[in-house]
Amino acid sequence: MPHCSSRLYSESFGCSSPLAAERPVLVFLHGLLGSGRDWQRVIAEMATHWPCLSIDLPGHGHSKWCRADGFDDVCRQLSATLRARGIRRYVLVGYSLGARIAMYYASCYLPAETDSEVAGEAGGEVDNEFGPPRLAGLVVEGGNFGLPEIEREPRWKNDLCWSRRFATESLDSVLADWYRQPVFLSLNDDQRQGFIAKRSDNLGVAIAHMLQATSLAKQPFLLPLLTGLTMPVHYICGENDTKFKTLASQSALDHSVIGGAGHNVHAEQPDAFAGTLRQILINKME
Repeated sequence: MPHCSSRLYSESFGCSSPLAAERPVLVFLHGLLGSGRDWQRVIAEMATHWPCLSIDLPGHGHSKWCRADGFDDVCRQLSATLRARGIRRYVLVGYSLGARIAMYYASCYLPAETDSEVAGEAGGEVDNEFGPPRLAGLVVEGGNFGLPEIEREPRWKNDLCWSRRFATESLDSVLADWYRQPVFLSLNDDQRQGFIAKRSDNLGVAIAHMLQATSLAKQPFLLPLLTGLTMPVHYICGENDTKFKTLASQSALDHSVIGGAGHNVHAEQPDAFAGTLRQILINKME
């Protein structure tokens, strides 16, 4: 599997109104097994008033042949994609894996990248009249802040087990078990079958690699860093997603709970998600 040296696959959406031109670009990051197309229904609601960009993460969608070797590598590819797109100001909207990458990007990667750019400018090595893209805020959907040390090894063993299955077994068989995990208990049979059908075009070995590279066991505990950010951070979770609703309520971050939804709010209640996102942007991130 090749290593991506630059940008990931992305698609842009939006209108050319003067108001939209002044607003930040909404950059959507999907979850494990997904792709940028997962956000289509939300983007259809948002793109009439905000410019939008969906990105296929490494190992997924049209970026399925790209490899990432950890969180910093994913963030490097994300940064290169934003720069190649000429984006100046943006909001990251991430779900599950995409939410974890967005949180890591804002709290760990971006500060280091900014320090590097400042040092480069002092040495005369950087020539960018517009400056780097500026992150204006985070919207986190169902993202885990990280694990206590005692839970990391069991999680790593669990992720290794799943990654071996993705790499060696029939994808339909693995997905049937994947969507039986407790986090997906709110799905009914039709929804579960719909997700299995939708995810069956993935490349098992690519998913396996990304699962190991971005395992929750390898992620630092991000909540203290997030609460220290100067930019707005808002958490969205589903009413029926007990685990992540508890994480949100205990986090001290601003958060919204959307009724009639489980873990994947933007798929289960796209109109309500878009309405909530719209209010967050207007109130905090304009």
